[in-house]
Amino acid sequence: MSDMKIRVLVVDDDQEQLTLAERSLSSFGFDVRTHRSSLGVSNLVRTTTPDLVLLDVNIPALTGDRVLTLARAQAPAGTRFILFSASDESQLRALALASGADGYITKSTQGEELAKKLHAIHAKGRAATAAS
Repeated sequence: MSDMKIRVLVVDDDQEQLTLAERSLSSFGFDVRTHRSSLGVSNLVRTTTPDLVLLDVNIPALTGDRVLTLARAQAPAGTRFILFSASDESQLRALALASGADGYITKSTQGEELAKKLHAIHAKGRAATAAS
């Protein structure tokens, strides 16, 4: 097993949410980069090649599902996109399916539970990439 840290880009307009996610995920061994706007995400995904992009759905300028569509076109093949929102879970699930996201996580999910979910999505993505 590789000792490489999983690279996560967290995109959210709420600075407190970014700080919380960065501290929490870093403590569980993730390499975390944050971005506070929907603008520039495509370029960041292309230049920083994150393994996972945790993307707030309700972000000004472009909604998370629209950012996902634009950023996926610039992302390396193995990058997984996860919608992240305080929205109702059933609405979030439907949006994730409609937008082609690789998963969804509610913002009430924090700490170890968030880390476990991100590890699972990353592992699932690596298995899919290896199979193709």
